[in-house]
Order: sequence, then C-alpha cells, then structure tokens
Amino acid sequence: MAVRVVHVATGNVGRIALGQVIADPRFELVGLVVSDPAKVGRDAGELAGEDVVTGVLATDDLDAALALEPGCVVYCALAETRFFDALGDLQKCLAAGANVVATSPVPLIHPWGLLPDSMIEPIEQACQDHGVSLFVSGVDPGWANDLLPFAIASTCQSVEQVRCSEIADYATYDGGPVMFDVMGFGREPGDLPMLFQPGMLSSAWGVTLRQLAAGFGLELDGITEWFEQEPAPEAFDVAAGHIPKGGVAAVRFVIAGVVDGREVLVVDHTTRLRPDLRPDWPQAAQEGGSYRVEITGEPSYRVEVCPTSAKGDHNYAAIAAGAGRVVNAIPDVVAAEPGIRTVLDLPFNTAKGIFATTLTN
Repeated sequence: MAVRVVHVATGNVGRIALGQVIADPRFELVGLVVSDPAKVGRDAGELAGEDVVTGVLATDDLDAALALEPGCVVYCALAETRFFDALGDLQKCLAAGANVVATSPVPLIHPWGLLPDSMIEPIEQACQDHGVSLFVSGVDPGWANDLLPFAIASTCQSVEQVRCSEIADYATYDGGPVMFDVMGFGREPGDLPMLFQPGMLSSAWGVTLRQLAAGFGLELDGITEWFEQEPAPEAFDVAAGHIPKGGVAAVRFVIAGVVDGREVLVVDHTTRLRPDLRPDWPQAAQEGGSYRVEITGEPSYRVEVCPTSAKGDHNYAAIAAGAGRVVNAIPDVVAAEPGIRTVLDLPFNTAKGIFATTLTN
C-alpha cells in the first residue's frame, strides 16, 4: 500500500520534494503544510509547479495535518535560522505517530557528540514511545559526503584520507536567508555571518565528520576549521540580491577530523558568485559546480559528481538530489526500528521502486 504522506514546506527544496511525492505511486499525499499565508488554500499540484490537481489544499496548521494520521512526514522547512522551532516541529510529528524524513535541521543527520543529550533525548524518546523513526539528510552535509565515501572506500584495501568537496557557483541560487544571513555574501569581509562564528563550521559539518568516523571505526582526536572570504571587485547582482563592491562574493572553508595529528577526514567547500573569482581555489569538474570525493589509499580515487537536470541548472540539480534522497528513503524509514536513524542504519539502496514513476507515466 502507498505510504500516506504529509508534506511540510514548499520553498526551494520542499517544492521539488513535493512534486516527487505527488508523482510517485509509492506515496499518497494527504496533507500539505506551508508558512506563507499567500499559499494557504492553494492546491499542492500548483505549489509544486506541476500540471496536476491533487485536491490536497495547503494549510498553515501542522496539528490539523497530523490529525490525518500520515505514515510519514516529509519535512523540508528551513531550519538554519529557526533551529529550535524546527526541533519542536519534528518532535510534534513524531509524537503524533508519524515517521519523519527531513532535509533539516542538519545536526540531526548524526547528532551524537554534537548536540547535548537534553536535545537528543526528547526526540529519541518520542520515537520509542510511538514506534516511529526520524531520518535527516541533505546534499552536503548529506549524501555527497556520506553515501559516496562509504561506497567508494568499500573497495579499498587501505585508506589514509577521505576528502569531500563541494565546488559551486551560487549566483543562480535564490535562497536569500542562506546566502546573506548564514553564509554572509554581500557583507564586508570580517563582518562574520552565522556560519563563520567560532565553532559553527565544526558544528554544521561536524555531523559529517562524526558520521564518517563512526562508519570507518575511527575515534577523532579533534576537529579543525578555517575559512577565507573574497570581496567583489565591483558591484553586481545575483538571484538572491545585490552584492556591493567590496562585499563578500566568494568563500572557501575547510573542516577536518584529526586522528594522531593527521587530517584523515576532510570537508572542503568552495563557493563563488562569479567564476572568475579566486582561480587558485579548487575548480569544479563542470561549469557551475560539482562534488568531488578523493580517497588516498590503496587504491586511491578521485571521483567527480556532476549533477544536471532537465528542469534547471546545477543548483537546481543539487537541491533535487537532496530532496530525492529523503523522499526515496520513506519506505525504509517507515520499516526501520524506532529511533533517530542515519545512513549507517538504513539499507544502502533507498531507491527501491523509483523506476515505477517513470515506467507508469
């Protein structure tokens, strides 16, 4: 039987995930929750950008949607600027007896050793009390630096270092809160945004490093971080807004897990708003952006992942990948043992049945 799904949020990620839920015969959309008053009462098909009428109308009442008794909630609401609100939403869904797959909050990808027990325990207890599970993933952090490294390293005789890179031009990404408030684009260099406050990089990508360490059986001695900001040589506009001359227009940051004084697990991000900025920083394997996994070992690998989409550019394709990861995980999360689940708990293949959408259309 199709899993009854309530979907939350129709922003950059949520809109794409909603389209898949509507089209995929594995799922039955029964409810849709939005935060924008202008979207309330509109059909889910319209909000997903699909040429279909579903009969499911958007509401701003999460409790009313949960009363429909979904088997799973797809949670795609922004959490970077509303972390505790998002935690509350997830706990409410779990307490209502619904499994949850989510693209945020990122720390719940692998919260142990990062979040205090006082934050983890209520969520875990709600899962146990109601026999449900929670799985959080994204892109990076997310599949680009957990599924891929484990799959590739499984062919190695020995591994000395794993390095995961995102190299992207964000000029076409229109997520203003993330671009300006979280990453600090457009600000004067040195006027540090949320992401570059002390310890934030290690927190945000610490989930990746700790999850990789757990999967590889490593005990990290510590996590290091550094970042650089590059100012704009002149003013220009991007999809999210205006970048003034001298405002930050490119950033690079590196977070590393250290064992015995060596950086063994590394996450390396290079984000530009123009391709000509900082040519000395890592370059993508395709125009616009790519992901890279480099394993130093026997054998060694350099794997380039170049997402594309018939519906948009590299940024759209990357967002679609993050959305697809959580939606495809629904059946396995519903079937999983109760609790906070990670990539280490779920079957490697979370796409069973994905061909059904294509073959039946």
